[in-house]
Amino acid sequence: MEEPIAIAEESLPEEGDTIQMVRFELGDELLGVDILMVQEIIKQMPITVIPDAADFIAGVINLRGRIVPVIDLRKRLNLNSDRQVPAQEAWTLIINAAGRVTGFIVDRVSRVIKVPVTAVQPVDESLPGSIQSEYLSGICRSEEQPTMAILDFNRIIAVEEFKRLGAQKRLQGKS
Repeated sequence: MEEPIAIAEESLPEEGDTIQMVRFELGDELLGVDILMVQEIIKQMPITVIPDAADFIAGVINLRGRIVPVIDLRKRLNLNSDRQVPAQEAWTLIINAAGRVTGFIVDRVSRVIKVPVTAVQPVDESLPGSIQSEYLSGICRSEEQPTMAILDFNRIIAVEEFKRLGAQKRLQGKS
């Protein structure tokens, strides 16, 4: 099986301003994130489980002496898919969003691409796919690339929601 290319850059014709995006897959969804948010891309590594954490928090990893929380992005976005990738084949995107370094488990990282700024459109409700629009910052539509949803990791890791979910889980455990 061919290893995903995490650092190869696809060349597109220079047409004004472009954004570099890391393109990755989660089930049947093709997603992207601005490369400036990505600190690194690593192959899945041992995760220490955190008791009483929300179900989408996989645990924490030790990344060169730094403890980094890891979120199962499929669970966080409530995505169900017939195509499940075995844990040993998954990748972790280390993202710096909202001043926090967090790992996100994804199925496959395909490549780094240049996207013309004009190809990024606002999110509309007619978007095909199963990701809630509140977690998207835009949609990339161009003739050169398949349609890709651009995730807003600042919304995905909203701390207030994590605290609320953790408190709910603790209350459920006491009843």
